[in-house]
Amino acid sequence: MQKRKLGNSNLEVSSLGLGCMGLSHGYGPATDRSEAIALIRAAVERGVTFFDTAEVYGPYLNEEVVGEALAPMRDQVVIATKFGLTFGEDNKQQILNSQPEHIRWAVEGSLKRLRTDCIDLLYQHRVDPEVPIEDVAGTVKDLIAEGKVKHFGLSEAGVETIRRAHAVQPVTALQSEYSLWWREPEQEILPTLEALGIGFVPFSPLGKGFLTGAIKQGTTFGSDDFRSIVPRFSPEALQANQALVDLLGQIAQDKGVTPAQIALAWLLAQKPWIVPIPGTTKLHRLEENLGGASVVLSDGDLRQIANALEQVKIQGDRYPAALQARVGR
Repeated sequence: MQKRKLGNSNLEVSSLGLGCMGLSHGYGPATDRSEAIALIRAAVERGVTFFDTAEVYGPYLNEEVVGEALAPMRDQVVIATKFGLTFGEDNKQQILNSQPEHIRWAVEGSLKRLRTDCIDLLYQHRVDPEVPIEDVAGTVKDLIAEGKVKHFGLSEAGVETIRRAHAVQPVTALQSEYSLWWREPEQEILPTLEALGIGFVPFSPLGKGFLTGAIKQGTTFGSDDFRSIVPRFSPEALQANQALVDLLGQIAQDKGVTPAQIALAWLLAQKPWIVPIPGTTKLHRLEENLGGASVVLSDGDLRQIANALEQVKIQGDRYPAALQARVGR
């Protein structure tokens, strides 16, 4: 698989990474541990070198699985994890906490669970309005100086926060949602990242599964599936948004590939410093997704997709209101 560098940093990763969250969190019951480890190692065998996790996934379970899976080939891969969320007594309520002492505590826990002595890329999971971003960046800067972290990242941060953090400790990558059905980053985020030399790591590049075409009107989600509370996955929104999948399916059919591969190839074509991290629990989906890195979209293809997107008005917010309030700060 081809490699890409995240912005102006020297952090080189496979052009597609693997988002590991869904193996143990967010989309129903956790995958059997041995199966999850096998999937992660299968990704390595197929050229993936970039793996994304977080302490909150599980909580804690996902880092343990990723750490065990990648321990035998630790020097061949890049592991990204995140701090900034703590949990209520029920271990379900997520509470923002980026106090410097908590960052250090979180990093020590992540190092143990990931079975490593250094985190390649450490993201602030969500901006904490109670802690100046300069204090957060300064703490990570100290951790980098101590050899416990190599690169600093932000997730779902706004432009001003990105600039302020970058002035204290250069930001290697921003991780936020970006896909054919969530293009808000094109307005301010992408120009800012390009100006500052910061890489972009889109999560949910397949629209939480919607852009694969596997989710239809009438699809329902269990209470332990995050999509059950996402307005964009309401029955009414699914019906309205099916038009995008239909258009994507036609373009994919014309090229002899799948809608998921078109969606990933489109992201890769936007900027050379964009590295999507699709997640999956299934080997055949992993192989399908990785095939998207080999799909080359011509200028004509990209114009066709752009024209198709103009025909579709996406309906439904991407987060419930309480979670939407945490992004773009």
